[in-house]
Amino acid sequence: MQVPTVNPRIVEIRQNVLKKNDLLARELRKRFQKVGVYVVNLVSSPGAGKTTLLTEMLARLGKRYQVAALVGDLATENDADRLRQSGAKVRQITTGTVCHLEAEMIERTLQDWDLEKIDFLFIENVGNLVCPASYDLGENQRVVLFSVTEGEDKPVKYPTIVNSADAAVITKIDLAEAAGFQRERFYEALNEVRPGIRIHEISARTGKGIDEWILHLESAFVQISGSYKQN
Repeated sequence: MQVPTVNPRIVEIRQNVLKKNDLLARELRKRFQKVGVYVVNLVSSPGAGKTTLLTEMLARLGKRYQVAALVGDLATENDADRLRQSGAKVRQITTGTVCHLEAEMIERTLQDWDLEKIDFLFIENVGNLVCPASYDLGENQRVVLFSVTEGEDKPVKYPTIVNSADAAVITKIDLAEAAGFQRERFYEALNEVRPGIRIHEISARTGKGIDEWILHLESAFVQISGSYKQN
């Protein structure tokens, strides 16, 4: 059987796109650092519960900090409308046929925002576990979310996104028993791909694990803010 060859021009174009993205992401990171914004990039497959969890995070953190969110979707502003109910500043990024957010999209959307008035900026990426893995958005922390209804082998099916993540969140943990979720198998799969990755189990519906997750974000923000001031 003849193995299909890869068009060298396609490879070159992709390399140039990623290089451009990395350069823009680097500038974004410097910009965020200069004004003390802590940026979290949330990545998951569709239906894992990103928007529900993010709404809760914005509402809780919004009591003590200035919070904002950017939401990526192929179409509609449904998720952005839901997030606005938290009282946070929210803006939708509609990507059309693009299955991920890119640094240029973030830069363009933030052009008229006063970042000095923001402590936490959350980026809800397009629901996809493949494309977002290659695109740095200038974030401090990339978080990959898996729901208990997706199966225990999801991490080994999508190793690139797990390897690029700083933390993993298991969502809908209140449904674990009903879904037959095998916790040990899931942890083994995660640690097979990324040994020692930080893991949080959360239920946005019952509130389980959210306090610990919020505390983690606050601690990370304080630590980064201290290094910003030293610089």
